[in-house]
Formats: sequence, structure tokens, C-alpha cells
Amino acid sequence: MEMLDLSRAKWRTSSHSGGNGACVEVALNAGARVLVRDTRDRVGPVLAFRPDAWRRFTRQANAGALPA
Repeated sequence: MEMLDLSRAKWRTSSHSGGNGACVEVALNAGARVLVRDTRDRVGPVLAFRPDAWRRFTRQANAGALPA
């Protein structure tokens, strides 16, 4: 498992997050990964995607093509 240095990540709230408290934050890190975390649990787990995997994921999510 790759250890990521999150100390310089510049987090921002996703533009797709609603105002209902169910928000995620995204950031890029020096390892060329897209990082995702729960806004309400900033010290909790972080998902890391390669940019191509993140693009596929967001494309499928926007198209409603992800399994429930």
C-alpha cells in the first residue's frame, strides 16, 4: 500500500456537494493522485484515485451509471 503525504494537499469542497451536510472534499497531491475525503471527518480515511480512474468515476456518476 502506498503511503501518501497529505500535508500539502489543498482541499476544496466538491462543486457537486449539496447543502445538506453530505459533502466531500477533493485535492491533488504531489503523487499525481486525486484525493477525496468526507468534509465531516477531515482526519478520517482518504480515497486516492489515479487521474484517469477519477475521470472515469465522475463520468459514470454524472451519467447515473454507478450501481446502487
